[in-house]
Amino acid sequence: MTTEIRRTKVKDLLAMQAGCEVLVKGWVRTKRGNREIAFIALNDGSTIKNIQIVVDKNAETEAILPRITTGACIGVTGELVESLGSGQAVEIHAKNIEIFGECDPMRYPLQKKDTSFEYLRTVAHMRPRTNTFGAVLRLRSQMAYAIHDYFHKKGFVYLHTPLITASDCEGAGQMFQVTTLDLNNVPKNKKGEPDYSKDFFGKQTSLTVSGQLEGELGATALGEIYTFGPTFRAENSNTPRHLAEFWMIEPEMAFYDIKDNMDLAEDFIKSLVRYALDNCRDDIQFLNDRYDNTLIERLEGVVNTEFVRLKYTDGIEILKEAIANGHKFEYPVDWGTDLQSEHERYLVEEHFGKPVILTDYPKDIKAFYMKQNDDGKTVRAMDVLFPKIGEIIGGSEREADLGKLEARVDELKMSRRGLEWYIDTRRFGSCPHSGFGLGFERLLLFITGMQNIRDVIPFPRTPKNAEY
Repeated sequence: MTTEIRRTKVKDLLAMQAGCEVLVKGWVRTKRGNREIAFIALNDGSTIKNIQIVVDKNAETEAILPRITTGACIGVTGELVESLGSGQAVEIHAKNIEIFGECDPMRYPLQKKDTSFEYLRTVAHMRPRTNTFGAVLRLRSQMAYAIHDYFHKKGFVYLHTPLITASDCEGAGQMFQVTTLDLNNVPKNKKGEPDYSKDFFGKQTSLTVSGQLEGELGATALGEIYTFGPTFRAENSNTPRHLAEFWMIEPEMAFYDIKDNMDLAEDFIKSLVRYALDNCRDDIQFLNDRYDNTLIERLEGVVNTEFVRLKYTDGIEILKEAIANGHKFEYPVDWGTDLQSEHERYLVEEHFGKPVILTDYPKDIKAFYMKQNDDGKTVRAMDVLFPKIGEIIGGSEREADLGKLEARVDELKMSRRGLEWYIDTRRFGSCPHSGFGLGFERLLLFITGMQNIRDVIPFPRTPKNAEY
Protein backbone atom coordinates (compact mmCIF):
# COMPACT_ATOMS: atom_id res chain seq x y z
CA MET A 1 0.00 0.00 0.00
CA THR A 2 1.42 3.36 -1.06
CA THR A 3 1.48 6.08 1.57
CA GLU A 4 -0.06 9.31 0.33
CA ILE A 5 2.31 12.27 0.47
CA ARG A 6 0.72 15.25 2.17
CA ARG A 7 1.37 18.80 1.04
CA THR A 8 4.08 20.75 2.89
CA LYS A 9 4.12 24.54 2.90
CA VAL A 10 7.11 26.33 1.38
CA LYS A 11 7.97 27.96 4.71
CA ASP A 12 8.31 24.51 6.31
CA LEU A 13 10.12 22.96 3.35
CA LEU A 14 12.87 25.57 3.56
CA ALA A 15 13.52 24.57 7.18
CA MET A 16 13.63 20.80 6.49
CA GLN A 17 16.59 18.51 5.94
CA ALA A 18 17.21 17.10 2.47
CA GLY A 19 16.57 13.46 1.68
CA CYS A 20 12.81 12.95 1.65
CA GLU A 21 9.99 12.92 -0.86
CA VAL A 22 7.67 15.95 -0.63
CA LEU A 23 4.61 17.52 -2.22
CA VAL A 24 4.38 21.29 -2.67
CA LYS A 25 1.64 23.39 -4.24
CA GLY A 26 1.74 27.04 -5.21
CA TRP A 27 2.02 29.72 -7.88
CA VAL A 28 4.89 30.12 -10.29
CA ARG A 29 6.94 33.27 -9.72
CA THR A 30 9.47 32.69 -12.49
CA LYS A 31 10.67 29.98 -14.87
CA ARG A 32 14.08 29.88 -16.50
CA GLY A 33 16.52 27.25 -17.72
CA ASN A 34 18.61 25.84 -20.52
CA ARG A 35 18.28 22.98 -22.97
CA GLU A 36 18.59 20.34 -20.26
CA ILE A 37 17.04 21.76 -17.08
CA ALA A 38 14.24 24.14 -16.12
CA PHE A 39 14.21 26.05 -12.84
CA ILE A 40 10.84 27.09 -11.41
CA ALA A 41 10.51 29.47 -8.45
CA LEU A 42 7.36 28.47 -6.57
CA ASN A 43 5.59 30.38 -3.80
CA ASP A 44 2.47 29.49 -1.81
CA GLY A 45 2.11 32.65 0.29
CA SER A 46 3.44 31.13 3.52
CA THR A 47 6.73 33.04 3.27
CA ILE A 48 8.43 35.75 1.25
CA LYS A 49 10.91 33.11 0.04
CA ASN A 50 10.39 30.79 -2.93
CA ILE A 51 11.27 27.10 -3.22
CA GLN A 52 13.24 26.23 -6.32
CA ILE A 53 11.92 23.35 -8.43
CA VAL A 54 14.43 21.63 -10.71
CA VAL A 55 12.84 19.90 -13.73
CA ASP A 56 14.78 17.67 -16.11
CA LYS A 57 13.83 18.30 -19.70
CA ASN A 58 12.87 15.00 -21.32
CA ALA A 59 10.08 13.37 -23.26
CA GLU A 60 7.82 13.27 -20.18
CA THR A 61 8.19 16.97 -19.30
CA GLU A 62 8.36 18.30 -22.86
CA ALA A 63 4.58 18.69 -23.12
CA ILE A 64 3.91 20.19 -19.70
CA LEU A 65 6.76 22.72 -19.33
CA PRO A 66 5.45 25.20 -21.95
CA ARG A 67 2.17 25.35 -20.01
CA ILE A 68 3.99 26.37 -16.82
CA THR A 69 4.21 30.16 -17.03
CA THR A 70 4.48 32.97 -14.50
CA GLY A 71 1.28 33.00 -12.45
CA ALA A 72 0.30 29.37 -13.16
CA CYS A 73 -0.77 27.24 -10.20
CA ILE A 74 0.93 23.83 -9.95
CA GLY A 75 1.61 20.94 -7.63
CA VAL A 76 5.01 19.23 -7.59
CA THR A 77 6.01 15.90 -6.11
CA GLY A 78 9.71 15.25 -5.85
CA GLU A 79 12.75 14.73 -3.71
CA LEU A 80 13.95 17.46 -1.37
CA VAL A 81 17.68 17.74 -2.08
CA GLU A 82 20.53 20.01 -1.09
CA SER A 83 20.71 23.02 -3.36
CA LEU A 84 23.82 23.56 -5.42
CA GLY A 85 22.96 27.19 -6.04
CA SER A 86 23.14 30.10 -3.64
CA GLY A 87 20.18 31.61 -1.89
CA GLN A 88 18.58 28.45 -0.54
CA ALA A 89 19.71 25.37 1.35
CA VAL A 90 17.29 22.95 -0.31
CA GLU A 91 15.38 22.58 -3.56
CA ILE A 92 13.02 20.03 -5.06
CA HIS A 93 14.00 17.66 -7.86
CA ALA A 94 10.66 17.21 -9.59
CA LYS A 95 9.28 13.73 -10.33
CA ASN A 96 5.69 14.65 -11.12
CA ILE A 97 4.02 17.98 -11.93
CA GLU A 98 0.31 18.67 -11.95
CA ILE A 99 -1.12 21.92 -13.35
CA PHE A 100 -4.13 23.21 -11.41
CA GLY A 101 -4.58 26.46 -13.28
CA GLU A 102 -2.81 27.78 -16.36
CA CYS A 103 -2.01 31.49 -16.77
CA ASP A 104 -1.98 33.29 -20.11
CA PRO A 105 1.37 35.16 -20.09
CA MET A 106 0.08 37.76 -22.56
CA ARG A 107 -2.87 38.76 -20.35
CA TYR A 108 -1.46 38.20 -16.85
CA PRO A 109 -1.40 41.66 -15.18
CA LEU A 110 1.64 40.90 -12.99
CA GLN A 111 4.70 40.77 -15.17
CA LYS A 112 8.21 40.06 -13.95
CA LYS A 113 9.29 43.67 -14.47
CA ASP A 114 8.75 46.12 -11.62
CA THR A 115 5.33 47.76 -11.66
CA SER A 116 4.26 50.90 -9.82
CA PHE A 117 2.07 50.89 -6.73
CA GLU A 118 -0.36 53.10 -8.65
CA TYR A 119 -0.77 50.40 -11.30
CA LEU A 120 -1.09 47.64 -8.71
CA ARG A 121 -3.98 49.50 -7.04
CA THR A 122 -5.87 49.12 -10.33
CA VAL A 123 -5.47 45.32 -10.06
CA ALA A 124 -5.95 45.00 -6.31
CA HIS A 125 -7.54 41.58 -6.85
CA MET A 126 -4.18 40.29 -8.10
CA ARG A 127 -1.61 42.30 -6.15
CA PRO A 128 -1.58 39.96 -3.10
CA ARG A 129 0.40 37.56 -5.35
CA THR A 130 3.33 39.96 -5.54
CA ASN A 131 6.21 39.64 -3.08
CA THR A 132 5.57 43.10 -1.66
CA PHE A 133 1.89 42.68 -0.95
CA GLY A 134 2.34 39.14 0.27
CA ALA A 135 4.76 40.55 2.85
CA VAL A 136 2.41 43.41 3.77
CA LEU A 137 -0.62 41.15 4.20
CA ARG A 138 1.29 38.62 6.31
CA LEU A 139 2.46 41.49 8.51
CA ARG A 140 -1.12 42.77 8.74
CA SER A 141 -2.27 39.35 9.92
CA GLN A 142 0.55 39.01 12.44
CA MET A 143 -0.10 42.49 13.85
CA ALA A 144 -3.80 41.72 14.30
CA TYR A 145 -2.86 38.64 16.30
CA ALA A 146 -0.31 40.59 18.34
CA ILE A 147 -2.94 43.20 19.28
CA HIS A 148 -5.36 40.59 20.60
CA ASP A 149 -2.54 38.77 22.36
CA TYR A 150 -1.33 41.95 24.10
CA PHE A 151 -4.71 42.88 25.53
CA HIS A 152 -5.65 39.30 26.39
CA LYS A 153 -2.52 38.92 28.50
CA LYS A 154 -3.36 42.15 30.33
CA GLY A 155 -6.87 40.93 31.17
CA PHE A 156 -8.76 43.34 28.88
CA VAL A 157 -12.22 42.34 27.64
CA TYR A 158 -12.67 42.37 23.84
CA LEU A 159 -15.87 44.34 23.27
CA HIS A 160 -17.76 44.30 19.98
CA THR A 161 -19.16 47.78 19.40
CA PRO A 162 -21.77 48.48 16.70
CA LEU A 163 -20.93 49.38 13.14
CA ILE A 164 -24.34 50.98 12.64
CA THR A 165 -24.99 53.85 15.03
CA ALA A 166 -27.17 56.89 15.61
CA SER A 167 -24.38 58.87 17.33
CA ASP A 168 -21.45 60.83 15.90
CA CYS A 169 -18.52 60.30 18.24
CA GLU A 170 -16.33 63.01 16.75
CA GLY A 171 -19.15 65.48 16.07
CA ALA A 172 -17.76 66.24 12.62
CA GLY A 173 -20.72 64.90 10.67
CA GLN A 174 -18.55 63.04 8.17
CA MET A 175 -20.57 59.84 8.31
CA PHE A 176 -21.93 57.40 5.74
CA GLN A 177 -25.69 57.20 6.06
CA VAL A 178 -27.37 53.80 6.34
CA THR A 179 -30.91 53.65 4.96
CA THR A 180 -33.42 51.33 3.31
CA LEU A 181 -35.63 54.21 2.13
CA ASP A 182 -36.39 54.34 -1.59
CA LEU A 183 -34.06 57.09 -2.76
CA ASN A 184 -36.30 57.73 -5.77
CA ASN A 185 -39.31 58.32 -3.55
CA VAL A 186 -38.11 59.40 -0.10
CA PRO A 187 -41.01 59.84 2.37
CA LYS A 188 -41.14 63.35 3.87
CA ASN A 189 -42.43 64.67 7.21
CA LYS A 190 -44.47 67.85 7.72
CA LYS A 191 -41.28 69.95 7.52
CA GLY A 192 -40.43 68.47 4.14
CA GLU A 193 -37.48 66.54 5.57
CA PRO A 194 -36.84 62.81 5.10
CA ASP A 195 -39.16 60.86 7.42
CA TYR A 196 -36.73 58.49 9.12
CA SER A 197 -39.52 57.01 11.24
CA LYS A 198 -40.31 54.97 8.13
CA ASP A 199 -36.69 53.82 7.77
CA PHE A 200 -35.47 50.39 8.89
CA PHE A 201 -34.30 51.53 12.33
CA GLY A 202 -36.94 54.23 12.75
CA LYS A 203 -34.30 56.93 12.99
CA GLN A 204 -31.36 58.35 11.04
CA THR A 205 -28.39 55.98 11.28
CA SER A 206 -24.86 55.90 9.92
CA LEU A 207 -21.72 53.77 9.80
CA THR A 208 -19.61 54.36 12.89
CA VAL A 209 -16.62 56.69 12.94
CA SER A 210 -15.44 55.20 16.24
CA GLY A 211 -16.40 52.61 18.84
CA GLN A 212 -15.15 54.85 21.65
CA LEU A 213 -18.44 56.02 23.19
CA GLU A 214 -19.79 52.49 23.39
CA GLY A 215 -16.36 51.37 24.59
CA GLU A 216 -16.63 53.75 27.52
CA LEU A 217 -19.86 52.00 28.51
CA GLY A 218 -17.92 48.74 28.61
CA ALA A 219 -15.07 50.23 30.63
CA THR A 220 -17.45 51.57 33.28
CA ALA A 221 -18.78 48.07 33.80
CA LEU A 222 -15.92 45.69 32.95
CA GLY A 223 -12.94 47.81 33.97
CA GLU A 224 -10.69 47.50 30.92
CA ILE A 225 -11.91 46.81 27.41
CA TYR A 226 -10.70 47.19 23.85
CA THR A 227 -12.38 47.28 20.47
CA PHE A 228 -10.80 46.29 17.18
CA GLY A 229 -12.84 46.68 14.04
CA PRO A 230 -13.65 48.71 10.94
CA THR A 231 -14.63 52.37 11.12
CA PHE A 232 -15.79 54.74 8.41
CA ARG A 233 -15.27 58.42 7.55
CA ALA A 234 -17.06 60.15 4.67
CA GLU A 235 -14.18 62.58 4.34
CA ASN A 236 -13.38 63.66 0.79
CA SER A 237 -9.65 63.28 1.29
CA ASN A 238 -7.25 61.85 -1.25
CA THR A 239 -4.05 62.05 0.80
CA PRO A 240 -1.68 59.09 1.29
CA ARG A 241 -2.77 58.97 4.96
CA HIS A 242 -6.57 58.75 4.72
CA LEU A 243 -9.09 56.02 3.93
CA ALA A 244 -12.88 56.02 3.98
CA GLU A 245 -12.88 52.54 5.57
CA PHE A 246 -10.14 51.64 8.03
CA TRP A 247 -9.60 49.62 11.19
CA MET A 248 -9.22 51.03 14.69
CA ILE A 249 -7.97 49.64 17.99
CA GLU A 250 -9.61 51.51 20.87
CA PRO A 251 -8.91 50.55 24.49
CA GLU A 252 -10.91 52.21 27.29
CA MET A 253 -9.83 51.84 30.91
CA ALA A 254 -11.64 52.70 34.13
CA PHE A 255 -9.50 54.39 36.82
CA TYR A 256 -6.75 55.40 34.36
CA ASP A 257 -5.65 59.02 34.38
CA ILE A 258 -3.79 60.70 31.52
CA LYS A 259 -0.39 59.45 32.74
CA ASP A 260 -1.64 55.85 32.94
CA ASN A 261 -3.05 56.31 29.45
CA MET A 262 0.29 57.50 28.07
CA ASP A 263 2.14 54.66 29.80
CA LEU A 264 -0.19 52.08 28.24
CA ALA A 265 0.00 53.65 24.77
CA GLU A 266 3.81 53.66 24.83
CA ASP A 267 4.06 50.10 26.09
CA PHE A 268 1.43 48.92 23.61
CA ILE A 269 3.08 50.37 20.52
CA LYS A 270 6.54 49.21 21.59
CA SER A 271 5.21 45.69 22.17
CA LEU A 272 3.69 45.57 18.68
CA VAL A 273 6.89 46.75 17.01
CA ARG A 274 8.94 44.28 19.06
CA TYR A 275 6.56 41.47 18.05
CA ALA A 276 6.98 42.36 14.38
CA LEU A 277 10.78 42.35 14.65
CA ASP A 278 10.79 39.03 16.50
CA ASN A 279 8.21 37.16 14.43
CA CYS A 280 8.12 38.73 10.96
CA ARG A 281 11.80 39.26 10.27
CA ASP A 282 11.90 37.83 6.73
CA ASP A 283 9.09 40.07 5.50
CA ILE A 284 10.48 43.16 7.22
CA GLN A 285 13.96 42.41 5.89
CA PHE A 286 12.55 42.16 2.36
CA LEU A 287 10.77 45.52 2.68
CA ASN A 288 13.89 47.06 4.24
CA ASP A 289 16.12 45.82 1.41
CA ARG A 290 13.67 46.61 -1.38
CA TYR A 291 12.15 49.95 -0.42
CA ASP A 292 13.54 51.57 2.71
CA ASN A 293 16.96 50.62 4.05
CA THR A 294 16.33 52.53 7.28
CA LEU A 295 13.17 50.57 8.16
CA ILE A 296 14.69 48.07 10.59
CA GLU A 297 16.83 50.76 12.21
CA ARG A 298 13.70 52.90 12.70
CA LEU A 299 11.71 50.03 14.19
CA GLU A 300 14.50 49.09 16.58
CA GLY A 301 14.86 52.75 17.52
CA VAL A 302 11.23 52.90 18.69
CA VAL A 303 11.57 49.77 20.82
CA ASN A 304 14.76 50.94 22.50
CA THR A 305 13.94 54.56 23.32
CA GLU A 306 11.83 56.38 25.87
CA PHE A 307 9.19 58.57 24.24
CA VAL A 308 9.36 62.33 24.86
CA ARG A 309 6.36 63.75 26.70
CA LEU A 310 5.72 67.32 25.61
CA LYS A 311 2.94 69.80 26.26
CA TYR A 312 1.26 71.30 23.20
CA THR A 313 2.20 74.81 24.33
CA ASP A 314 5.88 73.86 24.52
CA GLY A 315 5.63 72.18 21.14
CA ILE A 316 4.26 75.38 19.59
CA GLU A 317 7.19 77.32 21.03
CA ILE A 318 9.68 74.84 19.52
CA LEU A 319 8.01 75.17 16.11
CA LYS A 320 7.99 78.97 16.30
CA GLU A 321 11.67 78.94 17.19
CA ALA A 322 12.33 76.71 14.16
CA ILE A 323 10.54 79.25 11.94
CA ALA A 324 12.58 82.08 13.48
CA ASN A 325 15.71 80.13 12.60
CA GLY A 326 14.70 79.81 8.96
CA HIS A 327 12.68 76.57 8.82
CA LYS A 328 9.72 76.84 6.45
CA PHE A 329 6.38 75.12 7.00
CA GLU A 330 3.55 75.05 4.50
CA TYR A 331 0.95 75.59 7.24
CA PRO A 332 1.05 78.39 9.85
CA VAL A 333 1.94 77.71 13.48
CA ASP A 334 0.14 79.47 16.31
CA TRP A 335 -1.31 78.53 19.67
CA GLY A 336 -4.82 77.19 19.14
CA THR A 337 -4.22 75.71 15.69
CA ASP A 338 -4.25 71.98 15.08
CA LEU A 339 -0.82 70.67 14.17
CA GLN A 340 -0.32 69.33 10.66
CA SER A 341 1.74 66.26 9.78
CA GLU A 342 4.71 68.44 8.82
CA HIS A 343 4.74 70.01 12.29
CA GLU A 344 4.44 66.67 14.04
CA ARG A 345 7.22 65.13 11.97
CA TYR A 346 9.52 68.10 12.61
CA LEU A 347 9.19 67.56 16.37
CA VAL A 348 9.81 63.82 16.04
CA GLU A 349 12.39 63.59 13.27
CA GLU A 350 14.36 66.82 13.49
CA HIS A 351 14.03 68.31 16.96
CA PHE A 352 13.93 65.27 19.29
CA GLY A 353 14.91 62.38 17.02
CA LYS A 354 12.50 60.06 18.80
CA PRO A 355 8.72 59.51 19.24
CA VAL A 356 6.83 62.26 21.05
CA ILE A 357 3.65 62.16 23.13
CA LEU A 358 2.05 65.60 22.82
CA THR A 359 -0.36 66.53 25.61
CA ASP A 360 -2.67 69.28 26.92
CA TYR A 361 -4.17 70.53 23.66
CA PRO A 362 -6.48 73.56 23.40
CA LYS A 363 -10.01 72.37 24.14
CA ASP A 364 -11.41 74.16 21.08
CA ILE A 365 -9.63 71.80 18.66
CA LYS A 366 -10.48 68.60 20.54
CA ALA A 367 -13.61 66.50 21.06
CA PHE A 368 -16.32 67.25 23.62
CA TYR A 369 -15.60 64.19 25.79
CA MET A 370 -12.02 65.10 26.77
CA LYS A 371 -11.35 66.06 30.39
CA GLN A 372 -10.82 69.77 30.89
CA ASN A 373 -7.77 71.05 32.75
CA ASP A 374 -8.06 73.59 35.54
CA ASP A 375 -6.87 76.40 33.25
CA GLY A 376 -10.19 76.26 31.38
CA LYS A 377 -8.35 76.40 28.04
CA THR A 378 -6.82 72.95 27.57
CA VAL A 379 -7.85 69.33 27.84
CA ARG A 380 -6.03 66.18 28.89
CA ALA A 381 -5.53 64.95 25.36
CA MET A 382 -2.55 63.03 24.08
CA ASP A 383 -1.26 62.25 20.60
CA VAL A 384 1.59 59.83 19.98
CA LEU A 385 3.73 61.11 17.11
CA PHE A 386 5.99 58.81 15.10
CA PRO A 387 8.72 59.33 12.50
CA LYS A 388 7.51 59.35 8.87
CA ILE A 389 3.89 59.08 10.07
CA GLY A 390 3.05 61.93 12.39
CA GLU A 391 0.11 61.10 14.64
CA ILE A 392 -0.30 57.35 15.10
CA ILE A 393 -2.32 57.30 18.37
CA GLY A 394 -4.85 59.83 19.65
CA GLY A 395 -6.46 59.67 23.08
CA SER A 396 -7.35 61.43 26.28
CA GLU A 397 -8.53 61.20 29.81
CA ARG A 398 -12.31 61.39 29.49
CA GLU A 399 -14.43 64.03 31.22
CA ALA A 400 -15.98 62.29 34.23
CA ASP A 401 -17.77 65.33 35.69
CA LEU A 402 -21.45 65.41 34.68
CA GLY A 403 -21.79 69.18 34.85
CA LYS A 404 -18.68 69.87 32.78
CA LEU A 405 -19.63 67.29 30.16
CA GLU A 406 -23.16 68.67 29.80
CA ALA A 407 -21.85 72.24 29.61
CA ARG A 408 -19.40 71.27 26.87
CA VAL A 409 -22.13 69.51 24.86
CA ASP A 410 -24.31 72.63 25.12
CA GLU A 411 -21.38 74.92 24.31
CA LEU A 412 -20.81 73.03 21.05
CA LYS A 413 -24.57 73.06 20.34
CA MET A 414 -24.59 69.28 20.04
CA SER A 415 -27.90 67.41 20.13
CA ARG A 416 -28.50 65.87 23.54
CA ARG A 417 -31.20 63.57 22.19
CA GLY A 418 -28.83 60.91 20.91
CA LEU A 419 -26.31 61.26 23.74
CA GLU A 420 -28.39 60.74 26.89
CA TRP A 421 -27.30 57.11 27.11
CA TYR A 422 -23.66 58.24 27.08
CA ILE A 423 -24.24 61.00 29.65
CA ASP A 424 -25.86 58.41 31.93
CA THR A 425 -22.39 56.98 32.64
CA ARG A 426 -21.65 60.29 34.41
CA ARG A 427 -25.00 60.34 36.20
CA PHE A 428 -24.80 56.88 37.68
CA GLY A 429 -21.49 55.90 39.27
CA SER A 430 -19.13 58.07 37.24
CA CYS A 431 -15.46 57.15 37.48
CA PRO A 432 -12.16 58.49 36.17
CA HIS A 433 -11.34 56.76 32.90
CA SER A 434 -9.17 57.15 29.81
CA GLY A 435 -8.63 55.66 26.40
CA PHE A 436 -7.04 56.04 23.00
CA GLY A 437 -7.37 55.02 19.39
CA LEU A 438 -4.70 53.51 17.18
CA GLY A 439 -5.37 53.49 13.46
CA PHE A 440 -4.39 49.98 12.37
CA GLU A 441 -3.33 51.11 8.90
CA ARG A 442 -1.22 53.93 10.37
CA LEU A 443 0.57 51.28 12.46
CA LEU A 444 1.11 49.18 9.34
CA LEU A 445 2.55 52.14 7.45
CA PHE A 446 5.19 52.39 10.15
CA ILE A 447 5.83 48.64 10.41
CA THR A 448 6.12 48.10 6.65
CA GLY A 449 7.70 51.37 5.55
CA MET A 450 5.01 51.77 2.87
CA GLN A 451 4.37 55.36 1.80
CA ASN A 452 0.65 55.20 0.99
CA ILE A 453 -2.09 53.95 3.29
CA ARG A 454 -3.86 52.39 0.29
CA ASP A 455 -1.04 49.86 0.14
CA VAL A 456 -1.48 48.36 3.62
CA ILE A 457 -5.13 47.32 3.31
CA PRO A 458 -6.29 44.62 0.86
CA PHE A 459 -9.08 46.60 -0.79
CA PRO A 460 -8.81 50.36 -0.15
CA ARG A 461 -11.95 52.48 0.03
CA THR A 462 -11.29 56.07 -1.01
CA PRO A 463 -13.32 58.80 -2.76
CA LYS A 464 -14.63 57.48 -6.12
CA ASN A 465 -13.13 54.04 -5.44
CA ALA A 466 -15.13 51.08 -4.11
CA GLU A 467 -13.96 48.26 -6.36
CA TYR A 468 -14.47 44.59 -5.44
